[in-house]
Amino acid sequence: MEDDLPTEYDVIVVGTGMTESIVAAAASRVGKRVLHLDSNEYYGGLWATFNFDCLLKWMEDLKAVQDESQNFQPQLEADEKFLKASNQYSTIENILEEWFVSHDADLPDVSTKDTQTEADAPGDGAEKTDETKSDKKETKPWSVDRIKREYRRFNIDLAPKLLYARGELVELLISSNIARYAEFRAVSRVATCMDGKLVQVPCSRADVFANKTVSVIEKRMLMQLLTACMDKGADSPEFDGFRDKTFLEYLNTKNLTPIVKHYVMQAIAMATDKTSCRDGVNRTKHFLNSLGRYGNTPFLWPMYGSGELPQCFCRLCAVFGGVYCLKRHLDGVVVKGNQCTAVLSGKQRLACEHLVVGQGHLPPEIVAKTGENHISRGIFITDRSIMQGEKENLTLLYYPPEESGQEAVTLIELGPSTNACPQGLFMIHMTCKRTKSAKEDLAYVVKKFLKAETLCSNASRTPTDSHTQTVAPDQHPAQQGSKGDSPAISENTMPQVLWSLYLNLPASDIKLNDSAPKNIHLCSGPDLDLDFDFAVNQAKEIFKDMYPDESFLPRAPDPEEIVLEGEEAPGPKFEGDNSSGENEKQDDEKAEKEE
Repeated sequence: MEDDLPTEYDVIVVGTGMTESIVAAAASRVGKRVLHLDSNEYYGGLWATFNFDCLLKWMEDLKAVQDESQNFQPQLEADEKFLKASNQYSTIENILEEWFVSHDADLPDVSTKDTQTEADAPGDGAEKTDETKSDKKETKPWSVDRIKREYRRFNIDLAPKLLYARGELVELLISSNIARYAEFRAVSRVATCMDGKLVQVPCSRADVFANKTVSVIEKRMLMQLLTACMDKGADSPEFDGFRDKTFLEYLNTKNLTPIVKHYVMQAIAMATDKTSCRDGVNRTKHFLNSLGRYGNTPFLWPMYGSGELPQCFCRLCAVFGGVYCLKRHLDGVVVKGNQCTAVLSGKQRLACEHLVVGQGHLPPEIVAKTGENHISRGIFITDRSIMQGEKENLTLLYYPPEESGQEAVTLIELGPSTNACPQGLFMIHMTCKRTKSAKEDLAYVVKKFLKAETLCSNASRTPTDSHTQTVAPDQHPAQQGSKGDSPAISENTMPQVLWSLYLNLPASDIKLNDSAPKNIHLCSGPDLDLDFDFAVNQAKEIFKDMYPDESFLPRAPDPEEIVLEGEEAPGPKFEGDNSSGENEKQDDEKAEKEE
C-alpha cells in the first residue's frame, strides 16, 4: 500500500474526524480529486465510536504510542522545507480506567444449580416459570468477564454529541441527501435537578400546560418569555441595555418565579450565571426552534454513536471518487514559499493544491496556540438509569456548577435501544471544560448521581436485564435532598457503576500562526458544545476558502437516479414495449445470423 497511490491530487485530507470528513465529501462532490488518509485502522479519530474490545485496544495503543517518523529523512528539492507532523494522540491525557465489579471466578456459583432444581419441581405452572426466569436474572450478576464477552453490544463514543432538530448538521444531512446513510432516535427526556430532585423538563406546549409543578401564572410567564426570545432574537430592542450583561441579569428584571427562571436557565438555555445575554437568548431560540420537528424534545441521537456521522460523509466522498487509505501515516508536509506543495507518507511524495489537516497531525511550527477549552470526559457503564421510569428513556441533563472552581457538566444517558450497551445496562457520558483532571472535574456530579464504589460479590441488586424500571420518585436518592438519605435506599436505587473511564481531550480552539502555508486548512477536534454546529460551520469556511465559486455539498442523487457514462437514461414506456429486454435479445440474434 506504500507505493500504489496516484501522486497528484486537488485536495489531500489527513484525519477522518467530523470536519475533515465533511470537507472531503464536499470537495469530492464537486469533482475534485480527493485523497483521504488516516493512520488509524478506523474512522473518526477523536470523534470515533468503539465497541468495548476496540476501546480497550485503543487505550493500550495510546500507552504504547511511538513516533513512527522520528528517523524520517526526506529528499527535498531546492528551496523546499520539511515540517514534521505531530503525533495525533500526544495530547490525550489522564486516562483512568476503573472496574467496580468482580471477575466471573470471584462470584458465587448459584445460578445453574438453583435454577435447575426449581425448574424440575413438578406442577407449579406458568407462575413458577416466570419466577424461575426472575431468579435466573438475579443470580447472573454483571462481571468483568461478562461485560467483555458482550463487547460487540457496546458502542462507546469518545465525543458524544446530540443534533438539534433544526441545527446545522440536520439541515446539511437533509439538503445533501446524506441522511440516508444514518439512523437517528429522538431524545425522549430532558431532565433538570430542582431542589435536590431530578425532574423532567416540560418541552412542548402540551407538556408545559400538563405540568403540575408549575402554576398557571408561571406557565404564562414562561410562554411569554420564550415567545420573546423566539420572535425577536438577541438583536431585538427587547434586550437593549443587556448587551454587555449576563442572561441571568436580564431574567432578573422579568419578575419570574424561581421555577420559571430555573427552567429557562438550566434546561432550555443551558446557561450559567456567567453566560452572556446574547448567548442565552440565542441558545433559547435554538432550543425552541428545534422543538416539535421530530419529537417532544429538540434533540436527536445518532444510532450506533456519534462516530457514525463522519463515516456518512466519507461514504459520500468515496461514491464520488475520493480515494481512502487507512493505516497510512503522515510523516510531514513539504513547504515552498508560503505554499504546501506536497505531503510525505511512507515512501511516497503526494502533491496537492490544498491540504486539509486534523489538529492532531499539524506540524508544531505552524501552531500559534493549543487552545484554552480543553475537555474532561467521563464514560460510565451502570446497571440502571439515573431517573428510573416505566420505559427506557434517552436522557439529557445539564448540571450547572455547585460552587466556584467547578464547570457545568453535560450528561447524556443511553440505554440498550440506542445500541450503546447490552440489555440491562446503561451508558452515561459526562463532558465539561477541563480545569484539573477529568476525574477531579466530574467528581461532584458523579458523587451526586452514581454509586462509584466496588460492588461486593454477594451484594443484592434488583434485576436489571429488563430496561423497564419503575420506582417511586421519593425513593431515588438523586431526587431527595442531600441530607437524610436512607443508606438502604441509596444502595438499592442509585445506579451502580460497573466500569468507568476518564480522559482529557485537547482543546478545539487551536489557531495557526502567520507563518502557516496559505493552502493548509486546519480542522479542529471535538468542542464543548452539545451539537455539531461548530464542525459544520468550520467545514463550510474551509470549503469556501478553497473553492469560493463552488456549491457546498449539493444534493447527491439516490442510486436509482445515477446514470453511468455511456448509459442512456430510461425513457417513458409505451404500449407494446417489451420490458423484459426481448427486443434487444432478438436484435443480437439477428446480428449474429448476418455475420
